[in-house]
Amino acid sequence: MLTKKLLLLTASFAAVGLAGLFAPSAPEGIAIPRYHPVKDWPQLPAQSKFGDVIAVATDAADRVYVFHRGKQPIMVFDRDGKFQRAWGDDRVDTAHGLRIDSAGNVWITDIGTHQVTKFNSNGKVLLTLGKKDEPGEGQDQFNEPADVAIAPSGEIYVADGYGNSRVVKFAKDGKYLKEWGKRGEGPQAGPGQFHVPHSICFDSGQVYVADRQNYRIQIFDAEGQYLTEWRDGGMPFGLTFIGERLFVADGAQNWITVFDKGGKALGRFGSDGTGPGQFRMAHAMCADSQGAIYVADALFGRVQKFEKK
Repeated sequence: MLTKKLLLLTASFAAVGLAGLFAPSAPEGIAIPRYHPVKDWPQLPAQSKFGDVIAVATDAADRVYVFHRGKQPIMVFDRDGKFQRAWGDDRVDTAHGLRIDSAGNVWITDIGTHQVTKFNSNGKVLLTLGKKDEPGEGQDQFNEPADVAIAPSGEIYVADGYGNSRVVKFAKDGKYLKEWGKRGEGPQAGPGQFHVPHSICFDSGQVYVADRQNYRIQIFDAEGQYLTEWRDGGMPFGLTFIGERLFVADGAQNWITVFDKGGKALGRFGSDGTGPGQFRMAHAMCADSQGAIYVADALFGRVQKFEKK
């Protein structure tokens, strides 16, 4: 279950939100699409239910992988919401991050075992990073790793974000390469300091890190050199690039903010609540090839699909 602290934090923002779905115009006349939720998506198998839905990702075939804190923690659906397969009871303790690489492999972070695991699309383990049940700061250890990102070259970036405050970089075969970051809290936190680096993604040679408790997104080059930061994303829980835009899940305000690559906020959608198009801790999101967006709604235990209107 999510921590009591996060439950209280989310409740403190319960009265703040957007009515309906919001989509202002972007610069140069490019419109941000309006999104509407798809009813009854997905269709769970009989006798199955989601626990806290923590992450969601799509592969090249538009299969949707849902990572949750319940039985069969990795569930796979087609884009219409039909159940395909599931696995993970024997491998996952406490679900957190999930990403799909360009080869269709499934990467997860487990804050219970302190590990990062790479599966093929059918659930076969291909690589494991970190020592099981041994949290630490060593080159072969994590302390509740929050998220993982895979560069086009295959290099692996881990946001080692709860017990530690760092980003760890590995070669595609899992060999440790380097790390950067240390603990820093509040407005005085400097470049490369983190207070819960909670999500990480890679785009155009740059690494984007959701420095959650410091209310900012820090941007680095591929070697960890600080470039800049954005502070208009609220409390960033989840980051993902969809085309040329960065989508940011704000799990406190319970909306999704859309940025251009220059860091300008273009619009947002969602509000706090349990109805369609609302969230109770928006935690992560992704998109399929047709532009539909999927959002992990953590505390309400669901994943919502949104299509362009």
